[in-house]
Amino acid sequence: MYVTPLYAAVLALLFIGLSVRTLRLRRELNIAVGDRNDQQMLRSMRVHANFAEYVPLSLLMIYMLESVNGTTVFVHALCVCLIVGRFSHAYGVGRIDEDYRYRVFGMAMTFTALGGAALGVLGGYVVRYFA
Repeated sequence: MYVTPLYAAVLALLFIGLSVRTLRLRRELNIAVGDRNDQQMLRSMRVHANFAEYVPLSLLMIYMLESVNGTTVFVHALCVCLIVGRFSHAYGVGRIDEDYRYRVFGMAMTFTALGGAALGVLGGYVVRYFA
């Protein structure tokens, strides 16, 4: 049984949470489109957009790794990195008084998950090709 769908479900719930947060802020600030130069709106939009930019490809790569014989422990580790990274990034970037350590840590964890999965998939093909 694949484990990536479990983490995809958790990340989908996080995405819904980020979406609702942005929608509520839009209603509160009466901003239908764009950010109207409001820093909090811009930050909320970027957290939401950054999630949408990185998570789908990361999950796809992790799932590909898992489907081409990635070890379950490694897949769990990559998925945990992705979830922790996305929470950290959302927390750091979502605040006006941003502490960049959360943003940097969040992106490092996201890149670890994405890069680890990509290298795992490539490594699997190299091993099969030269074996």
